[in-house]
Amino acid sequence: MNKTILGATLLFLVFLTAFSSRQPNILIIGDSISIGYTPFVKDHFQGKAMIAHNPGNAQHTGTGLKKIDEWLGDEEWDIVQFNWGLWDLVYRNPDSKAYGNRDKVNGIVTYTVDEYAKNLDSLVTYMKSKTDAKLIFVTTSYVPSEEAGRFTSDVKKFNKAAKAIMKKHDVEINDIYRKSVKIHREYGLGSDDVHYSKEGYEKLSLVINSFLEKEINEIQ
Repeated sequence: MNKTILGATLLFLVFLTAFSSRQPNILIIGDSISIGYTPFVKDHFQGKAMIAHNPGNAQHTGTGLKKIDEWLGDEEWDIVQFNWGLWDLVYRNPDSKAYGNRDKVNGIVTYTVDEYAKNLDSLVTYMKSKTDAKLIFVTTSYVPSEEAGRFTSDVKKFNKAAKAIMKKHDVEINDIYRKSVKIHREYGLGSDDVHYSKEGYEKLSLVINSFLEKEINEIQ
């Protein structure tokens, strides 16, 4: 083998090794629930994928519409996992003394189901125009019955509307709702709180990890 062929072969092998060893770049956009499980997701994929979360809390779809361009940035994402819902379906009353002015008796909902669906439609349309990443929508998690600003029954309504939008745009859906109910009942912070203990977030991360593992295998 002459030096030219040898050099070209070595260059190709270096390129092939670098390409095959590249770790998928994954962005998680979401609320405090996603903030809670993301550290466990990062630990799970250490050495296998790069995991980032949008700065702070993604709140409701209105916040998403304002900040989605900033969150996506110019990064070349392979997967963008996103969720909204818990903030969209909350009722607030400026006179309420509950944290976040939550009040499902006298308050006004942040977004109706139809408004939520319309916002999601706009968000997915924009993300598809901005990035070639595989999009994954994570459904809204469980709301316990005594939560001050949210109705348990609303979650299914909002999730149903969200699924319709995702199917319209051919976006993958990781439906964590049923599993989140079970996890919350054992590891939630109480019947008036949508959040989880550390163990609860770790359990939720297993649901996220298994879905992402499948998606990563499909894009590699």
